[in-house]
Formats: sequence, C-alpha cells, structure tokens
Amino acid sequence: MTTDRYASILAGAEAIAADAASTLTAMQRGALNVSRKSLRDVVTEADLASEASVMRGIRALTPGAAILSEEAGASGPDGGERWIVDPLDGTVNYAAGLPWFSVTLAYQEDGVTRVGVTHAPAAQVIARYAEGSVATVNGRTARVSGRDALADAVVSIVLTSHFTDAEVARTSDAVRRLGGKVRGVRIIVSGGLEMTLVADGQLDAFVSLKADAVSHAAAMPLVRAAGGRVTRLDGRDATDDDIERIVSNGLIHDALLHCLAGV
Repeated sequence: MTTDRYASILAGAEAIAADAASTLTAMQRGALNVSRKSLRDVVTEADLASEASVMRGIRALTPGAAILSEEAGASGPDGGERWIVDPLDGTVNYAAGLPWFSVTLAYQEDGVTRVGVTHAPAAQVIARYAEGSVATVNGRTARVSGRDALADAVVSIVLTSHFTDAEVARTSDAVRRLGGKVRGVRIIVSGGLEMTLVADGQLDAFVSLKADAVSHAAAMPLVRAAGGRVTRLDGRDATDDDIERIVSNGLIHDALLHCLAGV
C-alpha cells in the first residue's frame, strides 16, 4: 500500500535527519570553519558535513531519486521521485551558537511532498509527516493554535543577512504593520522550525516574503495537516515555487493578509 510505503520512507528519513542532527550538534561545540557566501551570508563546514551525510542516506534509501539541496543544488533525473533538503536551516544562528536551526527533508512524488521531517536538535523539536497517516510534533498530533484574534497572536517573520536594501525595507514595513496589530513579532530565521512551531500551536503565524523551497518543503504539508493555512500574499495556496509564504493557524489568516496587503 502507498501509505505503508510512505511510512517506510518516513522511518528512513527520520534516521537520516537524526544522523545529520547528531553531526551538527557535535560540530557546534567545536571551532567552526565559516566561509562567506556573500557579504553577510555564510556557510560552515557543518553545512557541508551534514549535507554529505544526508545525501549518502538518501541515495541508499531511494537510489533513483533526484535531490535538491541547499549547498549542492540539483542532481538526478527530472520527474518521478525527488527530495528537497536543507541540511542546516538557520546557518547564521548555528554559527553564532544559537539553538534555532534544523535539518529538513521532504520526499516528493509528482511534485507533491509525501513525506517530511524537520529535526531541530538544540530546540528539541522533531516533526514527522507522511501523507495519509502521520502528522506529529514530538510525538503529539500536530494541531495549530486556537487563537482567533490577531491582537492575541505571536508571529515570526524572516529578516536575514542576504536581503537587499529593498527587501529589508519591505520586511521592515511588514514588521511595522504587524507591530501595531499583534501581541508579538519574533525574528528567528529557521523557516522549517518556525513552520513546525505554527503546526504545534506555539507560534500563531510565520511570514516569509522571500522564501526558498529547501527550508519549507518538509513543513508546509504538516501545517496544513494540523489545520493551518500556507498561502501567498494574494491568498492563493503557496507552492514550493512561490517566494511568498504566509503561514498561520487559519483562524487569523484573513486578518493577517489584510494587515500585510500591499507590503
């Protein structure tokens, strides 16, 4: 059965993510070799070590699948099976010794994520998703918060080092708008982890105006399975190809979109 197959792939993905997370945890305690990707964005030797571990695991688990990874880019055949992975989502946090980072793995068929794992070892968060059978965070059934007023909401938003001046200005406008409407605005910058926290009801919403597929692919279906919404700013359901991702518990979603309209 397909459901049994996805459960089997999930078990394999969990093991792959756990191995990579163990590598990251061990390496964060030592002296890290940090290289610049751009003026303010960085890559560490831990990114590359985690990626190598993930790639080995995926090729053993699903030998014919294509892989899209943060550092290595795309490899393998078009169509059919594909993995989208971020071996270290939240590199700047990680390199600074902060706990907000994760390993994210999404297994896709026909362009749809069927299996997803987000493993944040320092934050002690493990999210699991398998289409038709599993949607959990730390063993609990994933369930978004019940807060239905924007004034009661805690919202995270992405403002990161590789933004251009125009992107910083746009995000700052979004922060200003949210700051006048919600209970709290947080900047964490580990999208897979933040979306998982929405799915677990700890955050009420997450806003990314310049998103990427590798960080979010694993968690998007988890949020939806938990009762939340993931859209673009125009309200249409977001896909892996969209750069805008507005994520919420669903109850505050329309108010959130209204707050951010025209940003």
